[in-house]
Amino acid sequence: MREKVEAALEKIKPGLQADGGDIELVNVTDDGVVQVRLLGSCAGCPMSQMTLTHYVEQTLKEMVPEVKMVQNVLV
Repeated sequence: MREKVEAALEKIKPGLQADGGDIELVNVTDDGVVQVRLLGSCAGCPMSQMTLTHYVEQTLKEMVPEVKMVQNVLV
C-alpha cells in the first residue's frame, strides 16, 4: 500500500507546490492510517487542516481505497 500512497502523493504535490507548500510521507500503518508532514507555506497555514482533510485525504481515499485516515505529524 505504501507504494500506492507514494504514487498518489506525487499527483497531489503539484497542487500544494503551486501555493508554496509541499507534503512528505512519514508512515503508512497496517490499518490504513497515512501519516504525512506538511511543509513550506502549508506548515504554518491556518487552512492546512482543511487542505489535509478536503484535498489530501479525500484524494488519497479515492486513489487508494485502503486509506482510512490521513494525519499530519509535527516532527
